[in-house]
Amino acid sequence: MNEVTEGLRTIVGRENVLVGDDIKEEYARDEALTVKPCLPEVIVKPGSTEEVAKVLRLANEKRIPVTPRGGGTGLSGGCVAVCGGILLSLERMNRILEIDEENCVAVVEAGVVLADLYKAVEARGFYYPIYPGEESATVGGNVATNAGGMRAVKYGVTRHYVLGLEAVLPTGEIIETGGKYVKVSTGYDLTQLLVGSEGTLVVVTKVVLKLLLRPKGKTTLFVPFRSLSDEIRAVPVIFKSGVFPETIEFLERLGFVGMEDYTGIKVPISKHARDEAEAFLLIVTEGKSSEEAFKDAMFISDICMEHGAIDVFVPPTEKAGRELLELREKAFYAAKDAGATDLVDVVVPRCEIPKFVEQMHEISAKHATIITGAGHAGDGNIHLAILEPDAEKLHTILKEIYMVGKSLGGTISAEHGIGSEKRRFLLEMEDKAKIELMRRIKKAFDPNNILNPQKIF
Repeated sequence: MNEVTEGLRTIVGRENVLVGDDIKEEYARDEALTVKPCLPEVIVKPGSTEEVAKVLRLANEKRIPVTPRGGGTGLSGGCVAVCGGILLSLERMNRILEIDEENCVAVVEAGVVLADLYKAVEARGFYYPIYPGEESATVGGNVATNAGGMRAVKYGVTRHYVLGLEAVLPTGEIIETGGKYVKVSTGYDLTQLLVGSEGTLVVVTKVVLKLLLRPKGKTTLFVPFRSLSDEIRAVPVIFKSGVFPETIEFLERLGFVGMEDYTGIKVPISKHARDEAEAFLLIVTEGKSSEEAFKDAMFISDICMEHGAIDVFVPPTEKAGRELLELREKAFYAAKDAGATDLVDVVVPRCEIPKFVEQMHEISAKHATIITGAGHAGDGNIHLAILEPDAEKLHTILKEIYMVGKSLGGTISAEHGIGSEKRRFLLEMEDKAKIELMRRIKKAFDPNNILNPQKIF
């Protein structure tokens, strides 16, 4: 490794290569609660696509594993160097290269954090709607996992906004896919193949993103229901009405109380609603004006009341509405603070959410453990916090949860990805022909298996 380290220093500069005691513990893990910390032999911080290409070429020649890393905010162990070797941190590649107002696109490096992207595009009157709930996440990390978030019900997920990529193959070649256009029918769509590939096929270095115009008005609703079934039955009625909210989230009572305790934010719903509600909807509408957003919100509130809502709370100020969203955004940290040992995401058809949650409660009772859920009511993505310290028992619980999701027409991850933490479940439960096809794709891109090994496969 001494020879390799010197070669890396020649490529990116001595100050951008970390070894030994200079490698901080934060680089050993991401936000997954079950991930085993793993330190790499060396951390490399390239400053350009050309430097990334040279690093990968050297690693491929020496057969050294390379783990790409963005903001380290993932929840599947995807950026953890489980095989040691080189951790390729893209934190220096954080430039917003262009905001093209005529084509409504932004061109950014992979290490750009979402907070900076939002600020830059909004200053020009544009809107990038993908919001996974963690503004310190990077664009490259979002591309790697096809991140979604609370706005996915209306706006979709990351892949719907990626028009093109610059990426480096494990063998060092630089490729460009797509561009500043919205449709393409020229050979295989490599752009969409690479989105969601979790750093196992290429290292993404630059992204062309589609931008929208910023909505002018927003209104937030918080709606308590006596049962989750009543709550979920109201959701398709809302969509059939022709009104598409920007956000429509559900929270179970136990998780809601935990979020309030953790954040210190107390939702001022009536005592009657607080005593009787077992589930809650958090809804955000938007429009070309504040009046339009409010009108849609009132229309939705009537639908909710007709379908078993106890009450409807409308925050009186923009700040109060923002606090409600913050409450939901802190769900992961609230669960972690309460002692959760794992946080997983499962997706089912949205009409199956009540059945799924009901069977989660049965699994919880069967194993005498605590499982509570919150998630995206509009797209069926459910986030579960599990409080079970016994690792073997936790594995059994997770397998049962994933089997329930699969039986209801869903799958084991909607936005967190597979990484290292869900790999064994994917290989056990997914169609073998599909797994073999994915293996062949991996081999075609990465014949020596140096790029993010032990992830997905």
